[in-house]
Amino acid sequence: MNRFSLFLAAIVALNFGWSAAGVADHRPNVVLIVADDLGYSDVGFNGCKEIPTPHLDALAKHGVVFECGYASHPYCSPSRAGLLTGRYQQRFGHECNPEPDARLVDDQAPGLPLSETTLANVMKDSGYVTGAIGKWHLGDAPQYWPNRRGFDEWFGFSAGGLSYWGDLGKKPVGLGVHRGDEPVDPETLTYLTDDFSNEAVRFIDRHQNESFFLYLAYNAPHAPDQATKKHLSKTQHIEYGGRAVYGAMVAGMDEGIGRVIAKLKEAKIDDNTLVIFYSDNGGRKEHAVNFPYRGHKGMLFEGGIRVPFLMTWPGRIPAGITHSSPISALDIFPTVLQAAGITPNDRPELDGIDVMPSIAADERDTLGNSRRLFWRYAMGDGQYGFAVRDGNMKLVRSAYKNKDLLFDLSSDPWERNDLAAERPETVDRLKRLIQQWDAQNVSPKWIDKHGPNVLSEEAARQKLINAAARGER
Repeated sequence: MNRFSLFLAAIVALNFGWSAAGVADHRPNVVLIVADDLGYSDVGFNGCKEIPTPHLDALAKHGVVFECGYASHPYCSPSRAGLLTGRYQQRFGHECNPEPDARLVDDQAPGLPLSETTLANVMKDSGYVTGAIGKWHLGDAPQYWPNRRGFDEWFGFSAGGLSYWGDLGKKPVGLGVHRGDEPVDPETLTYLTDDFSNEAVRFIDRHQNESFFLYLAYNAPHAPDQATKKHLSKTQHIEYGGRAVYGAMVAGMDEGIGRVIAKLKEAKIDDNTLVIFYSDNGGRKEHAVNFPYRGHKGMLFEGGIRVPFLMTWPGRIPAGITHSSPISALDIFPTVLQAAGITPNDRPELDGIDVMPSIAADERDTLGNSRRLFWRYAMGDGQYGFAVRDGNMKLVRSAYKNKDLLFDLSSDPWERNDLAAERPETVDRLKRLIQQWDAQNVSPKWIDKHGPNVLSEEAARQKLINAAARGER
């Protein structure tokens, strides 16, 4: 990593100012779009032929696709905490999903620690108009809401999931859709994916003459599986019903993204807008496709953390390239700062790097042999699962399989061939890297149900395997 990237690689939270030295009169807009539990192979630009994603494919054609783009965590809330702080979420204890009724316990409610500075805080302090639309999932108590974490405007819901029709059922009003502090009448909502897309278009329309940062976080295609008849018509060719509904949810999101891009073009600001799209983690177990990668959401195999990921900025990012170096969601924070001309006034503490130099130079695999990325999930009772990627070698310390697995991703990106027994010295070396990294982390501030869930899933998997071989002679 060069000195320039190191300098940009982080921030000290809440105890220093920011400046935008030498910034042009009209700085670039930034639109950060996040999908929820989207499978790696569920978009056309990664090879999907079933689900129509023409608008995302068009963005990919005019920008860069990261074929080795990673989330910083294998499931929802911690992944978003890493994204919006630019720091490993284990640094500050946001390693698990907060409970959806947490706002009812007021000050004891879990959420993104108030000590952490968000990308929105920095952008707002530097003169950007900031807006958050969609799923938040970083704390349900009001002190954690987006409009108190650097966003001027907020339209969305705070929890991890909600009916796509906006129905609350027996949930408290506070867990429904909000506009700022005010609850939105569910009767005024149509279908959340469309509502969020429409709100994003209106945000751009209001602020097209200002520099803005828009965080558009869809809850699609996360469960519950609900779609309009219009969106379902796009996947009527898919015979498996569950996949057809999931695909319609993806297609509906793609259509909304198309309208957002169309508004940028209509306002003639598309050439001055950096657009980033990625999924918060690997595809969900049901109906998503992470092919050809192993595993799914919640796992540290590639299918749980390698995600659809692209970036476009006309005239500034080469069009139509595929970048093969490992890229992390943690890189978004420093990359956006550099693109916006924002320089920290103090030493940084971010865990990502500015990837723009390697993109602009079309250096497609320059980071591959030098990049180190780490992951950790909590199982409860002080137990953790880990993974590290060091160059092309990856070690997975699976807490639910209770074993170490070693892979050479240069020849086996599908993680089919475990090399741990053949290369114990590499396993030991990577274990030491994990220990050194983990020494900088803290214990989770709260625990979720991930541990019991994956243990149950592993037991069910083994039961099926045992049953399949029961009649063997």
